[in-house]
Amino acid sequence: MDIGDDIFDGIDLPDSLLVNEADAVTGARTLREQLLDPTDADLAQIKTMLAKRVTDGHGETLYDLGSDDGGHDFAFTDDELTRAYATLETAAKQIGAFALHLTANDSVTKSRHVLIRRVPRSVQDMLEVRVAVVGNVDAGKSTTLGVLTKNVLDDGRGKARVNLFRHKHEIESGRTSSVGTEIMGFDKIKGDVISTPATGRKLTWEDICTRASKVVSFLDLAGHEKYLKTTVFGMTGCAPNYVLLLVAANAGVIGMTKEHLGLALALNVPVLVVVTKIDMCPQPVLQETISQLTKLLKSSGCRKIPIFVKTVDDVVVTAGNFGSERVCPIFQVSNVTGTGLDLLRMFLSVLPLQGSFAADQSFEYHVNETFSVPFVGTVVSGVVECGAIHVGDSVLLGPDSAGQFIKTSVKSIQRKRITVPCVTAGQSASFALKKIRRPQVRKGQVLLPATTTNEQGTVIPVAEMPRACRRFEAEVLVLYHSTTIAIKYQAMLHCGPIRQTVRIVKVLEKEVLRTGDRARVVFEFLTHPEYIKPGQRLVFREGRTKGLGKVIAPVFD
Repeated sequence: MDIGDDIFDGIDLPDSLLVNEADAVTGARTLREQLLDPTDADLAQIKTMLAKRVTDGHGETLYDLGSDDGGHDFAFTDDELTRAYATLETAAKQIGAFALHLTANDSVTKSRHVLIRRVPRSVQDMLEVRVAVVGNVDAGKSTTLGVLTKNVLDDGRGKARVNLFRHKHEIESGRTSSVGTEIMGFDKIKGDVISTPATGRKLTWEDICTRASKVVSFLDLAGHEKYLKTTVFGMTGCAPNYVLLLVAANAGVIGMTKEHLGLALALNVPVLVVVTKIDMCPQPVLQETISQLTKLLKSSGCRKIPIFVKTVDDVVVTAGNFGSERVCPIFQVSNVTGTGLDLLRMFLSVLPLQGSFAADQSFEYHVNETFSVPFVGTVVSGVVECGAIHVGDSVLLGPDSAGQFIKTSVKSIQRKRITVPCVTAGQSASFALKKIRRPQVRKGQVLLPATTTNEQGTVIPVAEMPRACRRFEAEVLVLYHSTTIAIKYQAMLHCGPIRQTVRIVKVLEKEVLRTGDRARVVFEFLTHPEYIKPGQRLVFREGRTKGLGKVIAPVFD
């Protein structure tokens, strides 16, 4: 596909920096002149522009050094490009960031694309992107993660994946059955991948995060059909920013591939595709797999624009436009020979953190894992949905089996196994809770603030306790069902970290639902009440039946 020359439609330069006809009349300096021969005033202007872009990009931004916002090419020579880059690098350093020229390892020409990334003061400010890794059995998910994060090639026999497995039976069978987590860090100096040196001890998460300006957290999910419930929980409960779909070149689009792609589309998460094992696949079979993949992505159910990433320019264009939800980059890699891995690493490095996070709203935290740690006590891990939390803050944990909330406080907070004083919206973290026993916590619970601040600045208890509900109203779309769905129909519901069996107690506007029907229904939890908010996305399934929807409102008795 012809990508075109317009690289950064979504990035606007201030009007003061654009070339226009008035510049020639008033004698104002153009952006080209400012980059090549900057005065102090020019440098201050460039710093202001970069600072705004970096803030809008949650700590990083991509910059096209060779043209302005109107698409006018500066036609820099190699020497002029070096001078312009030096100006940009100086401005970046003065705002506490670094500039990185994006070039392929084997490229001899200078690139116009520059990554500007803020250097975090501590792990608390570190940029994190969560990527869920899915695909059919034997697509090479764990092996690809082992190669990416450990920076070592595979031997074709699964050597790279062994360090990622959590259980003995996973090592014996070679198949993931749980939600595994692995991280890949990019350093604060040049944005290079932080990897274990050839000699010496292996790097721990603490080593990587201390040196990193950005971390990509991979959620290694199961590919086998019998572990689908675990995979759905990982996709809904861990709140991934992106989905990495792996397809084995020698097998094609088979098994759970379509199921996982459909789940990502239902949850509205951007998808990138990696075709693996291209070293062992004959060319006709590879072409057939790519043809299947392209047809699937262009189908009416997906409506994606597949782009095959083969150059640095392709990486920049697709990463810059990935938030549109239409673009779907496709990489072809080999974990044995290393083909295509450099472009995939660069793409993950420049991948922006999408979305807006409500850091100024009231605190809310979803629990997706619980632990009992010796000499620490009960620990919960999850994602901060909104607000911020500090060590020592009082919180409400719940709901329990009776729908009640328990008051506790946060003893300590960790991000990627490093202790931090606070976390904000969009970050994943673990909390040690005070005077809470392990049986009192479960997946799907929430932490909410137990106190608030009045107009005088005094901290007071919240006016009313949060309420959990047994029933809630939702708008649903039935993707597939062999017969009809009516009142008393039961299914497994996934809504964020909530995973519980529900029953339909009322169908509004219709008597029964069939495949393709859209309707408003009232669900009832069978086991215990849950904390539900309007607008949350949900997925329900039972056997081959699948449906998705959105919460309209909780129903209180």
